[in-house]
Amino acid sequence: MLDLIPVRTGQTTSQALSASAALARLADDAGYTRFWVAEHHNMPAVASTVPGVLIAYLAQGTHRIRFGSGGVMLPNHTALAIAEQFALLEAMLPGRVDLGIGRAPGSDPVTAYLLRGGQQPEDAFVQDVTLARELLGGGDAAAGDAVALSIGGRPFAVRPTPLATSGPTLWLLGSSGFSADLAARLGLPYVFANHFGMPGLADALARYRTAYQPSAAHPEPTSLLPVNVVVARTTAQAEAWAGPQLVQMVRLRTGAPLLPQLTVEEAAAYPWTEAEASIRDAVRAHWFVGAVSDVVPRLASAAADAGVDEVMVVPAAGASAEDALDAAPGRAETLTLLAEALLG
Repeated sequence: MLDLIPVRTGQTTSQALSASAALARLADDAGYTRFWVAEHHNMPAVASTVPGVLIAYLAQGTHRIRFGSGGVMLPNHTALAIAEQFALLEAMLPGRVDLGIGRAPGSDPVTAYLLRGGQQPEDAFVQDVTLARELLGGGDAAAGDAVALSIGGRPFAVRPTPLATSGPTLWLLGSSGFSADLAARLGLPYVFANHFGMPGLADALARYRTAYQPSAAHPEPTSLLPVNVVVARTTAQAEAWAGPQLVQMVRLRTGAPLLPQLTVEEAAAYPWTEAEASIRDAVRAHWFVGAVSDVVPRLASAAADAGVDEVMVVPAAGASAEDALDAAPGRAETLTLLAEALLG
């Protein structure tokens, strides 16, 4: 599961976090393998901002599910800062941490400028990914070993945390050939940003698999497919739950203000323009919405067509005005029904 931690009308950040924490425990109990959060900034509708903080919170009360970032936007940080965060998370949750890395800003240009202290270090991305991997024991150095650097001609050794015995699993995220090529060259698992409706999935996965260079940690190419899913006991309920997030996606694509997510009732009354409705229908065509008996075969077919190792569900169900503000019953039902059908 990937959770953007949506914040809806009348809801506080604290209440949105409580709802997501409950979903993490549900996913853990139901047999899901991963629970990832994203890095987005300056968006009133999204509380998923700092994965390194969120994971420690969301993992409380869980026992087996892996937690990770989908992803950390590395140009907003230094490689050492992220390595320290995720080395500590791995120490807290041994064998249960994933570090997904991307290079998009995760926000508007002004916020990205502020996050980066006025710098625009995209050109250092490959170097920073390589350094983060080395620091976390995913390269030539094992977890816990110091990484040898040369600063001004003088040798220097650095560790992200002392006496580490394991490191998180690194994944590279992207929506272009650049990220697919880099993941292949470094021997890293790869995720294409399919849940944003980005074109080029088949081409990116083909490039990744064709050029893949085996690494010690990952002798074979590994990929997962993120998909937006809304499942209910009836198709009509699923379609209603999908409404609020469809409004958000249209706002995102048209540059409209990203206000708190509408309730189901507000989304049903949304005054679509002809242009907006066209965008909405194009977005909706790539989602998996409906009764579980209809959605599960389509999910299986999509996974088989893409040839991926895992499917990552983005439960895109909205909430009604009458729902408790610290809960997400639509997202919970989506996870529960899928687990009953697919996980036993």
